[in-house]
Amino acid sequence: MEKPQYRGTLHCFQSIVKQESVLGLYKGLGSPLTGLTFINALVFGVQGNTLRALGHDSPLNQFLAGAAAGAIQCVICCPMELAKTRLQLQDASPTRTYRGSLDCLAQIYRHEGLRGVNRGMVSTLLRETPSFGVYFLTYDVLTRALCCEPGDRLLVPKLLLAGGTSGIMSWLSTYPMDVVKSRLQADGLRGAPRYRGIVDCMRQSYRAEGWRVFTRGLASTLLRAFPVNAATFATVTVVLSYARGEEAGPCRRARLCPPPRGPRWLSPPACDPMAVPWRIAPRRPEAQTLG
Repeated sequence: MEKPQYRGTLHCFQSIVKQESVLGLYKGLGSPLTGLTFINALVFGVQGNTLRALGHDSPLNQFLAGAAAGAIQCVICCPMELAKTRLQLQDASPTRTYRGSLDCLAQIYRHEGLRGVNRGMVSTLLRETPSFGVYFLTYDVLTRALCCEPGDRLLVPKLLLAGGTSGIMSWLSTYPMDVVKSRLQADGLRGAPRYRGIVDCMRQSYRAEGWRVFTRGLASTLLRAFPVNAATFATVTVVLSYARGEEAGPCRRARLCPPPRGPRWLSPPACDPMAVPWRIAPRRPEAQTLG
């Protein structure tokens, strides 16, 4: 097992800037940006329709709907993260293997076929399925506990807290699998493949580096997860709230529709034929767990 290249988050940041300039911090950004729109659209649609199909809004159904959304979006997420991983591992030199995300995936497909493009799919499913379930469940529980209602002058701070905490809990729930996924996707890029599968990767990593290997990069991931998810959850929720006419406040909606169970804005009114459950999980920032 190779010696870790960086001693920690700060050392990694300083080394990248020193060797590759500030632009090095954004290496591999094109791949996640390319798939972000499709992933979010897929997640939003699957989660909302799954929750509606389950019949009622409950913590368990929130988890199941989120898990379903997390599993489905792996079709886009896995190749996207594979390209991001490969681009980030390229040496900072004039001669590079890949010119961008699409070129990276095209070359992988030519040399390894469809199986190569979907490298790490099983580990991605094992990470995304439960983590998105935890993601939606945490947001649901916190927004209810904090009594988030339209018209509350503390609504935005409450949404920021709920969204940020949801992102943190989501990453904590499956972070070790993210480490394994990243190593499997990077395996073989600089020599012969090292791992035979998920279990073998976990075994070799543990023997060489101990249990701490499964938390490598966690601090930097959580530092990004809270503000990114806090801002995104709050923004999307407030925008949808206004788009649904909740800017007029609870009184106007009470005259139009019978009050639903629980906080009014957490479940759409029964008289709205176009209403669908709208727990929205924006795409989380990706962890940098290569090492």
